[in-house]
Amino acid sequence: MSFARISGTGGYLPENIMTNQDLEKLVDTSDQWIRERTGIKQRHIASKDETTVDLAEKASRLAIESAGIDPSEIDLIVLATSTPDKIFPSSACILQARLDIHGCPAFDIQAVCTGFVYALTVAEKFIQTGSAKKALVVGAEVFSRILNWKDRTTCVLFGDGAGAVILEASEETGILSTHIHADGKYENLLWVPHGISDGFDQVKEGKAYVEMRGNEVFKMAVNTLGRIVDETLAANHLKKADIDWLVPHQANIRIIKATAKKLKMPMEQVVVTVDKHGNTSAASVPLALDVAVRDGRIKRGELVMLEAFGGGFTWGSVLLRY
Repeated sequence: MSFARISGTGGYLPENIMTNQDLEKLVDTSDQWIRERTGIKQRHIASKDETTVDLAEKASRLAIESAGIDPSEIDLIVLATSTPDKIFPSSACILQARLDIHGCPAFDIQAVCTGFVYALTVAEKFIQTGSAKKALVVGAEVFSRILNWKDRTTCVLFGDGAGAVILEASEETGILSTHIHADGKYENLLWVPHGISDGFDQVKEGKAYVEMRGNEVFKMAVNTLGRIVDETLAANHLKKADIDWLVPHQANIRIIKATAKKLKMPMEQVVVTVDKHGNTSAASVPLALDVAVRDGRIKRGELVMLEAFGGGFTWGSVLLRY
């Protein structure tokens, strides 16, 4: 049976940077308050004419270049986003056309901040069954479009960006296991409460914003990610010390530190980008992975755990040999 192995990574962040000091001018908050509670110092915000697919295309081209393949070799595109360009067609189909790829399956996955982990899981199954050989897997968001910039509890947290990987069939060890879960009974702890078939008037008036009950989400995230760490290790008969790198969803530095503590892993082995990126939802894990691969921290053959938690609630992990 073939493994599904990451052969290339790419990431893209919009040029416009919004610092905590910039936010101080918009809402009643402070740089100190944001840094102490979240670890965030700045985030990137898409310009008015930039879309999710614009960001996804740039990240994808870098991943394709990194893998050393031609776009025509890609036979599957899975794009994770909560902020698609259009109701339809899917952002994956729009990206497919941009890359001049024709005929292969292309579809979106919506699992909010766990989206990339879900997308990687789906793509791996395609490769394992022989249905695909080279997959483009993307997490991309323009989350700034669904933020209430007068709500200091949410607007300070999120940013825009895209990350991508090429996942290829390989005889070398790649993804060892994936674990994805959801529990919809917690939907109103973190949600956008309006959409196409429910509250569309609010959407048309530009009032469909992220709402979050932060304390409850924090507790659920810490407990749930702790369990997913145990589940992943047990499934692979590994000890905590066997993991070389943790690449977590970049939501909050306190959640990241709590997960690292569960693994008994020093922060030097944890990839942290939340300070510069903020929470880019489905883009955060592939962006962090790309940063650590390109700066040389994550090396071939090392054991890497990806994990994420998001609205739904959704949560999941991927254990892979890079």
